[in-house]
Amino acid sequence: MNKAKAKQIVSRWMFPTERSSYMGGIEEQPILVKSKDRTVTDINGKEYLDFQSGQMGAAISHQHPRMVAIIEKTLKTMMHASNVMLNIPRLRLHQRLGKLLPKPLQRSLFLVSGSDSIEGAIDLARKATGGIDVLGMHAGLHGSTSYLTRSLSFNWNRHRHSVVAPATSAVLAPYCYRCPLKLKFPSCDIQCLTTSLELADANFTSKPAAFIGEPILSAGGVIVPPEGFYKRVQEACHERGMLLILDEAQTGLGKTGKMFGFQHEEGVMPDIIALSKHLGGGLPISAVCTSTKIAQQAVKNGYFATRSHATDPLLCAAGEESLNIIVDENLADRAARIEKRIKGAFRKMAKEYELIGDIRGRGVLLGIELVNDREKKTPANSALKQIAAYALKKGLIFQTRGTRGLQNVIRLVPPMTSTDEEVDRALSILHDAIRNIVKGKAKKRRRKVPSAAKKGR
Repeated sequence: MNKAKAKQIVSRWMFPTERSSYMGGIEEQPILVKSKDRTVTDINGKEYLDFQSGQMGAAISHQHPRMVAIIEKTLKTMMHASNVMLNIPRLRLHQRLGKLLPKPLQRSLFLVSGSDSIEGAIDLARKATGGIDVLGMHAGLHGSTSYLTRSLSFNWNRHRHSVVAPATSAVLAPYCYRCPLKLKFPSCDIQCLTTSLELADANFTSKPAAFIGEPILSAGGVIVPPEGFYKRVQEACHERGMLLILDEAQTGLGKTGKMFGFQHEEGVMPDIIALSKHLGGGLPISAVCTSTKIAQQAVKNGYFATRSHATDPLLCAAGEESLNIIVDENLADRAARIEKRIKGAFRKMAKEYELIGDIRGRGVLLGIELVNDREKKTPANSALKQIAAYALKKGLIFQTRGTRGLQNVIRLVPPMTSTDEEVDRALSILHDAIRNIVKGKAKKRRRKVPSAAKKGR
């Protein structure tokens, strides 16, 4: 298939994409035909380093040999099964995941997508507590395919969805680089949370049920909450009879350098976590995990969550094998080493280029915020757009992100299996892209000086 034929199909048969969304203009992007390890190939045979890990679902690489083997084996045995009967791969995945989860989080149920797991987690909290109101963060994103999850994805403008679910509201995200209260951590004493909770208490429409957050706010610009933030949230939840839900779709299962993202903050133990993305090693499966006590209380009040394909043997077998790979290959440690390599390179670049304003993230979920002026922190949206275009041309794929209207953060999510050589190649492309942007700006400034001087004479 060529590009012209693809455009014809898009124009006639495909649902149009919302132009301002991250999927806008998809018909102009490369059309992929093959993936392997950390590389994807388009219809012209051009190869790209995939430093967005597909849609974050290829964190253990594309077509990992062990994943291919288990999928082929399971295909020959059983692909689909009724979810009102148990099957062996399902039982094995419950056990494998339960042994990985820190106590008391040992109970799990399986769904299909990340949005499914968030909806399942919220309903679980409501059934367990008897509460209704749910708090999210103003730079958080938890899905788009259900009425409830898109209502909790505050990093998108909710007016896009016309009507949103009741009893859903936001608190300020702890965006320290651009503190909305113009304070500095740690002297601020995390005032953003204190203020937000006071407003939340005044606005609750009923008994509150839960607070949902991401250990790292990925789509919101790879925002890492300051030390102590989630401990404060946990305390606030317990004071109000709420449950703490952590969305580990993009931070769990090794990606931050630990098995789960919340483990970077001592003393934090969520009541519920949601897992998805690379849980299936490239196939769609998600999980809602909680303690025996919470699970039993919710079920007593009528809780259940399922989908037609939620416990398919094929998906469950893939889930178990992906967990085995993460443990056997020590991918959390590998993610930590990749973080060190990438951050070190960008710190060197930052000494040379003012465009690099902030370097943050953990493991293989990293963000580099670009600014036109470090003191004013003017968002460099246009510069990032040019950098992304240059990188794509040179064979590197990554996504641009930011809080709400901003699009000035390079989000790098290389697979945890990426080699040093692949990481260095990606860094070289990004260095060249940044250098070209900075040189281009310098040339424009030099061209403007003579004309300004003439006006002065």
